Amino acid sequence: MATYKQLVAEKEALEAKLVEMRATEISGVIEKIRTLMAEYELTVDDIATKRRRGRPAGGAAKGKAVAKEKASLPPKYQDPKTGATWSGRGRAPAWLGKNRAKFLIAEA
Repeated sequence: MATYKQLVAEKEALEAKLVEMRATEISGVIEKIRTLMAEYELTVDDIATKRRRGRPAGGAAKGKAVAKEKASLPPKYQDPKTGATWSGRGRAPAWLGKNRAKFLIAEA
């Protein structure tokens, strides 16, 4: 049975051989690609991925400006007991109840 050190040495030898084989095969693959591109009259632009229609996934992820932050709305309602306010958007707070008119903030 092989020892740990022997197996590590074999692994390193195999990895070096892999790097060498890849380097020799890459030149053949590149030449094959160039031949096919010439045969079918393709350009790099034909092969590169094209942008799909619609909005790109991730929104502002590809170097575009970050979307503007939504400005908060001024409050429309206020709880006189706690001073809590609500703008009228989203889920209504529990303190508002059914009669919203008594919590309405007077416009200045």
